[in-house]
Amino acid sequence: MAVGVSLAGLVLLLQGSALGAATGGGRTMTFHVEFAAFNYTDLGTPGPSAADVIVFHDQLFQDGQPVGDEIGSCVLIDETGLSNCTGVMSLEGRGTITFAFANAPPPHKVLAVTGGSGEFRVARGDGTLDENEDHTGTLVL
Repeated sequence: MAVGVSLAGLVLLLQGSALGAATGGGRTMTFHVEFAAFNYTDLGTPGPSAADVIVFHDQLFQDGQPVGDEIGSCVLIDETGLSNCTGVMSLEGRGTITFAFANAPPPHKVLAVTGGSGEFRVARGDGTLDENEDHTGTLVL
């Protein structure tokens, strides 16, 4: 039940970025994410069950350099690991981007960009997250 954003290619479609505002279009950003171990709180029936909570804090990179992090939480819906997740990416000195997704055991997830701040104050769009077994992955928004 891996949760996080492992980005060998986080591609983020943003409206309202400096480029988007200047051209009237969207902008794509690519990040590599390294997943950290997540914290799991078992609140109900022992083992994965409804209302259990996962929290995560992962690091974001571009061209091998750290550019920010992401934090978030997921509330489990059932024992399969299906959960409702929300998070915030903080990009050093540029602002934040918020997102939501349904986490399920398959490594491919669909995300919604729900907003942002700073350069990303009107961010919106769709994305995908593909997790790798080595605690990295690709996020495309």
